[in-house]
Amino acid sequence: MGPSGLVCALLLAACCCCRRAAGVPGEAEPPTPEPLEVEVGGTALLKCGPSHSPGNFSHVDWFSVHKEKPTLIFRVRKGQGQSEPGEYQHRLSLLDRGTTLALAHVTPHDERIFLCQGKRPQSQEHRIQLHVYKAPEEPTIQVNPLGISVNSEEPEEVATCVGRNGYPVPQVIWYKNGRPLKEEKKRVHIQSSQIVESSGLYTLQSVLKAQLVKEDKDAQFYCELNYRLPSGNHMKESREVVVPVFYPAEKVWLEVEPVGVLKEGDRVEIRCLADGNPPPHFTISKQNPSTQEMEEKATEDNGVLVLESARKEHSGLYQCQGLDLETMASLPSEQQELLVNYVSDVRVSPAAPESREGGSLALTCEAESNRALEFQWLREKTGQVLEKGPVLRLHNLQRDAGGGYRCVASVPSVPGLNRTQLVRVAIFGSPWMTSKERKMWVKENTVLNLSCEASGHPRPSISWSVDGTAHEQDQDPQSVLSVLNVLVTPELLETGAECVASNFLGRNTTTIFLELDSNRTTGLSTSTVSPYTRANSTSTEKKLPEPESKGVAIVAVTVCVLVLAVLGAVLYFFYKKGKLPCGRSGKQEITLPPSRKSEFVVEVKSDKLPEEMGLLQGSTGDKRAPGDQVGGSSCGQCLTPLQGLGAAGANGSRPLNTLSPFPPPLLETGSRPVLPS
Repeated sequence: MGPSGLVCALLLAACCCCRRAAGVPGEAEPPTPEPLEVEVGGTALLKCGPSHSPGNFSHVDWFSVHKEKPTLIFRVRKGQGQSEPGEYQHRLSLLDRGTTLALAHVTPHDERIFLCQGKRPQSQEHRIQLHVYKAPEEPTIQVNPLGISVNSEEPEEVATCVGRNGYPVPQVIWYKNGRPLKEEKKRVHIQSSQIVESSGLYTLQSVLKAQLVKEDKDAQFYCELNYRLPSGNHMKESREVVVPVFYPAEKVWLEVEPVGVLKEGDRVEIRCLADGNPPPHFTISKQNPSTQEMEEKATEDNGVLVLESARKEHSGLYQCQGLDLETMASLPSEQQELLVNYVSDVRVSPAAPESREGGSLALTCEAESNRALEFQWLREKTGQVLEKGPVLRLHNLQRDAGGGYRCVASVPSVPGLNRTQLVRVAIFGSPWMTSKERKMWVKENTVLNLSCEASGHPRPSISWSVDGTAHEQDQDPQSVLSVLNVLVTPELLETGAECVASNFLGRNTTTIFLELDSNRTTGLSTSTVSPYTRANSTSTEKKLPEPESKGVAIVAVTVCVLVLAVLGAVLYFFYKKGKLPCGRSGKQEITLPPSRKSEFVVEVKSDKLPEEMGLLQGSTGDKRAPGDQVGGSSCGQCLTPLQGLGAAGANGSRPLNTLSPFPPPLLETGSRPVLPS
């Protein structure tokens, strides 16, 4: 170094010493700042060094240092604080007697060095490094909807992870099936970027790119954000996602639903499957049993053949064929046999059995199946099991043995697999009428339907005794129903309608009688007569008599008259004998033995008027014999057994009527009752 250089160095050192002695802040070698951590939105407490006593803070200046440039933000003079104009003007306050400066509503922009500088007794300073933290929001993840092909030569985008509003920028880690992913050349690449919001917070975006294989088709991917707070380190995880992975098929196979033994009538699905994604285009073929060649079957859905009601013809060998539309490679499946168990061609011989009464029949049932069969015979109308086995023998057949018999052929090893065949046994005989003769209430000059049903073998024909329009309906091979449409006339009301059923073995009849609705007392009118009660009698049933109730009433009246006549005769007899004295005053003395006449007097009160109490009443001018009068009074009214009152005696008492057949009325003496002793 020359003399001129040495002089320059000395001058520079002297200049630095002068500036340091002059107290210019920031020019001296700065000490290590004291760290202070606070969350966004909180309050930072800036202390001006722990070694200073309260007396040292009477003259303090606070600076914020940004990009190594100090800016005065607060002054303390004699313990009183004053904010300087600027961004901190309304967020600073002095605490703890001036030892602490409080910074409220901390934002990411406040992450800087704050400088405390005291002037007395000598210049001192204290630096504080403020660290600001903010937890990011829950990370969101978006999978690549287009998927990734395993044939790609470069890593392709798997998913994108976004963490918003964090400070500082969080660290992102990617996971596959719970294991962290690291950068790997041509296999895994993680590309992250961040955006600074106007609030000073960061939004992180990380894109995972990878080269996947077939085994990753079900892999679970997610991202994790790691960040720090004053309380320590934390992390948040996104949800797990699965990215579509495309790979060619290596194998094709065939499945049948339902699994297990199949029978006719089942709904069967034959489905083609492959281990490729997307699946190839499928075709289903069935072997022709005649030519032994595979013939393609038409399907509505790709690789699904539906047999809505399986039949034995559907049994055979099936095969799937898969065509990769990208590589145009064809993959066949192995052939698989489909077996549909069946019971068919159930037949009974003889097919139309018939016999005369007292005869015998043997019915034989046969069927075809790919498995062992069991047979049983049922009576159709009752469901009763008649026989187990292929042959049903019927002996001593009667008319009621005719009708349906059902043969049931079933496969015990395949539940629910059975078929039936119905055969009708005909018994030769004259016609049977289904209903009795009956009466029908009608109105004259109206049109109504009359019905008649008959059965027999051979099937009978039906005719009517009256004119009208008849329609016949076959109920079964041996039964027929005839409905006659007829007008109600006086002649029809008089004769009725006769139904005649006949075949070459005989005939039978039934009659329907009609009666005008105005003559009936009970019941409902109807326009159609249908058979409900079975009968095979041909007897004619005439008009049913009405129940007579008038005779009972006449007998009752006659008995009442006789009873009244006898009662009147008895009263007249007592009257003539003097045993029934009467007086105009309505009083009568009780006849007592001489020894008891003086014991008591009984007075009987009655609310009835004399006119209401007598059956026989004389006139006021009647003359009576002396023997018929009591107490000097004539008989003006005759007592009846229903009155229970006597005529008045001379002493003013009312004697008790001894002729009344009813219990005596209440007896009083003065105000209390007295009973005769």
